[in-house]
Amino acid sequence: MEFRRINGLPPYVFTIIDSLKVEARRAGEDVIDLGFGNPDLASPAVAVEKLIEAARNPRNHRYSASRGIPKLREALADLYKRRFDVDLDPDTEVINTIGAKEGFSHLMWVLLQSGDSVLVPAPSYPIHLFAPLFAGANVREMPLTTSQDDFFDTLTDRFEYSWPRPRVIVLSFPHNPTTTCVDLEFMQRVVDFARERDVIVVHDFAYADLGFDGYLPPSILQADGGKEVAVELYSMTKSFSMAGWRVAFMAGNPEVIGALAKLKSYLDYGTFQPVQIAATVTMNEAPEYPSQARAIYESRRNTLCDGLARIGWDIEPPKGTMFVWAPIPDEYHEMGSVEFASMLVKEANVALSPGVGFGPGGEGYVRFALIENEQRTQQAVRNMRSALTRLG
Repeated sequence: MEFRRINGLPPYVFTIIDSLKVEARRAGEDVIDLGFGNPDLASPAVAVEKLIEAARNPRNHRYSASRGIPKLREALADLYKRRFDVDLDPDTEVINTIGAKEGFSHLMWVLLQSGDSVLVPAPSYPIHLFAPLFAGANVREMPLTTSQDDFFDTLTDRFEYSWPRPRVIVLSFPHNPTTTCVDLEFMQRVVDFARERDVIVVHDFAYADLGFDGYLPPSILQADGGKEVAVELYSMTKSFSMAGWRVAFMAGNPEVIGALAKLKSYLDYGTFQPVQIAATVTMNEAPEYPSQARAIYESRRNTLCDGLARIGWDIEPPKGTMFVWAPIPDEYHEMGSVEFASMLVKEANVALSPGVGFGPGGEGYVRFALIENEQRTQQAVRNMRSALTRLG
């Protein structure tokens, strides 16, 4: 049987590491998993309490609203005003999505069709590459650089020399997996460029609240004219440690929001209403939670980067995200990221994500996820030091 839409998908390289991890654990090994970016922090207590209360009300067991209940959209608009001083109309400029991946994927169906092209940073979070492909579009990759000026030059060059001209530019800062960060000036340049070229910008803002050392990640909607050309995904997954709840939002350009709402009206009835109610109360009554989560991730970042430096694996600490993007040590570089990550599972009982899983541009790197406490992170460093010393 032929499954034409998925036959072209490459093997999911992360399954190689997952299989080795499962095999080691079955053998009784204590594998420290720093691979999958699955937040380990408990969701806010108010979210859990409100979910239980709302779930006991049978009126909430019926179909909900695909766009999200009004109070939920109002809560997101209030959050954006507090956090970014951005005014959003909850009726026309905000829509609830069943997680960021669902929102992004369906948005690509709205914006793109066969033969269109889209610009995507490389390396990339996988759905940023594959959602446009599912829509039949051609993906033009923009190699990320450490300099935001250089990356903007790359973006403009790729746009000008692509044919057909891209209809969409995908961005995501702070960036997964590379942890690259930008400032508001960069966002303004992108918005100005998009207004001149009549192109839509989609900004996945998954790590909106995870900026370290005083860095505050900017929303693209803070840029003058941002809502004319851009939409932004804001998720409660990392900011509020609500990964399994699947609560995210698309905000910005009202025409794009309206188009996504029309498509979603055919596809879903929204998230379970008690989840929406709990998310509403959480944003309104636990506004301090993202800062608490940020402090924990920053402490873990410091523990990991300091520990790696002590064993000779020097990495510049990232300014944002819940990851550390690390070049493979020179003496192991020829192994490639999959073989190197596989070796660490077998020899050090530490699981990492191979960089090539984020596209060819990620080869030569591995990604650490900051999902273990400081003690477990220190143990992972000790395990890697022993393995690399023994093998070296």
